Amino acid sequence: MGYLTTHVLDTALGCPGQGIAIDILRLNGSERQHLRTVTTNQDGRCDAPLLEGDAFAPGEYELCFHAGDYLRTKGVDAAEPRFLDVIPIRFGVADAEQHYHVPLLLSPYGYSTYRGS
Repeated sequence: MGYLTTHVLDTALGCPGQGIAIDILRLNGSERQHLRTVTTNQDGRCDAPLLEGDAFAPGEYELCFHAGDYLRTKGVDAAEPRFLDVIPIRFGVADAEQHYHVPLLLSPYGYSTYRGS
């Protein structure tokens, strides 16, 4: 059975992104269905897969990382509105029998992602 995971690393501070809220959405055309909200643990990961089993099906998804709130708690000095606040990562799942890992490498003025393992 496939499943979805994530991991957030703060590349500016060199530590895991702890306490970041992530909204998980399923897309159907222009419709966005909110599935759940999770928060990263002390390792920048979630304690369980974001989606698995019947909840994880082929289709398009979006993870919305609430980076601005996290950066505020870290005392990162930035003008308001912040350059990065909520970071949406939209991706497709072709085979829900596989593991999809969508990490976020975060700094106050940039981010990157990739399909991890």
